[in-house]
Amino acid sequence: MMVVLEPMTEAELQSYLDFAVADYAQEHVKSGRWSEGEALALAKKQYAELLPAGVASPQQYLFTLVDPEQQRKVGILWFAIEERRGRRGAFVYDIRIEEAYRHQGYGSQAFREMEMKVRALGASQIGLHVFGHNQVALEMYQKLGYVATNISMVKELDQMQQ
Repeated sequence: MMVVLEPMTEAELQSYLDFAVADYAQEHVKSGRWSEGEALALAKKQYAELLPAGVASPQQYLFTLVDPEQQRKVGILWFAIEERRGRRGAFVYDIRIEEAYRHQGYGSQAFREMEMKVRALGASQIGLHVFGHNQVALEMYQKLGYVATNISMVKELDQMQQ
């Protein structure tokens, strides 16, 4: 099993965005960060700010994940190169493996390929965000050597009568 990172085309980006924006909005609703009413508009705004020129947006790296042996697209990977606190690093905005190809090692392989690209771009670290309810992703990132740097927690309280 192998995966290759191929630069995403504008058509592939539009296909990705059709699903990703709505999914991102729902993840924020699930996590309690946004309300149902505001979520889609906020998600669209964030994506538009990050990708003002589509696949040609500066410092944004969008890839289609391809299994060359099977000659099939298995997912996408999107990261950006950013300067933070005087340090050049990458930030993973999204990785998605098509449902039929999950749990086959494509995600881990894509991250290893990304690490080589990030090093070649002169960055010395990779950051990412994972929603707390996404245990599958959290476990994969931990296996790949990622460590938590910030954890937000919440407890929902039952409304009790006084």
